[in-house]
Amino acid sequence: MPTQPHEARHFAESFGVDAERYDRARPEYPAELVDRVLAASPGRDFLDVGCGTGIEARQFRAAGCRVLGVDPDSRMAAFARESGIDVEVAKFEDWEPAERSFDAVVAGQAWHWVDPVAGAAKAAAVLRPGGVLALFAHVFQPPGAVAEALAEGIRRVLPDSPFAGESRSAAELYEVMFAKFADGIRESGHFGAPERWSFAWERTYSRDEWLDLLPTTGGLTRLAQDALADVLAGVGAAIDGLGGGFTLSYTTLAVVAVKP
Repeated sequence: MPTQPHEARHFAESFGVDAERYDRARPEYPAELVDRVLAASPGRDFLDVGCGTGIEARQFRAAGCRVLGVDPDSRMAAFARESGIDVEVAKFEDWEPAERSFDAVVAGQAWHWVDPVAGAAKAAAVLRPGGVLALFAHVFQPPGAVAEALAEGIRRVLPDSPFAGESRSAAELYEVMFAKFADGIRESGHFGAPERWSFAWERTYSRDEWLDLLPTTGGLTRLAQDALADVLAGVGAAIDGLGGGFTLSYTTLAVVAVKP
């Protein structure tokens, strides 16, 4: 059994089951994050690790960057290519850079699927002097009734899932995750001291919008349709109890380090 997220390949490569929904439902990253990464980077050649459908790649391209994506899922890569993003299909640790180099290596909602030390070393190998490694992800905790309805549904249809027994909050889980990111950067020995950035923002979700997002999350991507429908029905009922929607507070966290 895998003990680290990057070893759980069946989860890491399951998101392409509905790439169109993933791209539609997953939120973009704050403009402030994009601007700050650009300001830290010595140039505009970007490598996007675990680029998925190209959500952050399109944001950096719109800001004037040349972006190459790497993703292990050919379905996600195909979707990203349809929007004009150049993507190569590979696990980042196995990807062949072919002597190419970059000003920035970024990863949005994806670095936990990469070995934290080997990934940092690989990033350093393809970065130019002064290049930046920027790892970021969204942290959010839906209202208590909505979160509990999801937890109950997972316990019911996936009683043996690690998600079924998880009692820590999203903030606690992501604090552990980002500490591992920073530790991996330090252990690689190729970067200056990693910095932590944080960006707070909000988004209001209707019932349908939240139920569109949930099937793109790691605990649900591999569920059979009848089991997924069971879980979503319970969550939908909880949202109905809140009046049909809610405002969600997001925090987008980042760990950023510069190659000397």
